[in-house]
Amino acid sequence: MSLVVDVVGEEAMVELGRIIGRALEQEAGALVFFNGGLGAGKTTLCRGILNAFGHAGAVKSPTYTLVEPYAFNDCTLYHFDLYRMADPEELEYMGIRDYLAAERNYCLVEWPERGTGVLPSPDLEIRISMAGRGRKLEMASFSPIGDNSCSYIDNCPAIALSGERKY
Repeated sequence: MSLVVDVVGEEAMVELGRIIGRALEQEAGALVFFNGGLGAGKTTLCRGILNAFGHAGAVKSPTYTLVEPYAFNDCTLYHFDLYRMADPEELEYMGIRDYLAAERNYCLVEWPERGTGVLPSPDLEIRISMAGRGRKLEMASFSPIGDNSCSYIDNCPAIALSGERKY
C-alpha cells in the first residue's frame, strides 16, 4: 500500500508524525525508514511520532551518537541517524539485530541508505521531498505492519481534508 500526503509548516509535520505514531502504537513493534535531504523534516516527523508515544521533551537528531533510545512503559523507541556512518558494518558492531529483534521495539531510521546490505526491509518507508512551500511525503508499506499503518493514516480525518491528501 502507498500513500502521498502534502504538508505545509512545522506544526503540521509534527501533527502528521503524531498520527503516524498512533498508527505504529497499534503494532508490536516496527521498522520505519525516513528518506529526504538535509532539512527535509525527518527529525520533525520523528518528534511527532515520539509525542504520540508520550515523549514531551526535545528531540534532536542523533547524528553523532547514531542512536537515541526513548523508553516508555511498555516499549522502547530507538531513533537512528545514520548520516555520519562510514560503513554499513558499523550497524553490526552496535548490535542492530538486537534492536530489531526485541518485541515492542520501534526503530525510526534516518538516512537508511547508509545501512544498505545490513538493514532489513522496513515495515514502512517515508520519503520526504520539497513541494512548493511545504513537503510531499510518500509512504510505502513493505509488510502487514506497514499496510495497517498506511490504512490508519489514510482513514484519519485530519489527513483527508476536502477529499485531498493535504495537511
